[in-house]
Amino acid sequence: MEIHNDGDGKRGSFFIDDGDMHVGEMNYIFAGPAKMIIIHTEINEDYEGKGLGRQLVQAGVVYAREHHTKILPLCPFAKKIFDITPEFADVLF
Repeated sequence: MEIHNDGDGKRGSFFIDDGDMHVGEMNYIFAGPAKMIIIHTEINEDYEGKGLGRQLVQAGVVYAREHHTKILPLCPFAKKIFDITPEFADVLF
């Protein structure tokens, strides 16, 4: 399983597919050129508890670092991951 990013410069999602099945997604929007807002994260119930949600948030963090962007995690799950992962603080808005 790999994480992919599909965005149009205004909004997008990081997602994970397992074969032909969509198993997880984290949606975001941009508020200006340097602020990404994570609005929703969802994992297929058959894949819960495997750390996929955290992997999606981490992919967003990697993206933010590469693009000099800050993240505002409005999604409660993403906020929890930021709260328990101090090494993500550098991209937190």
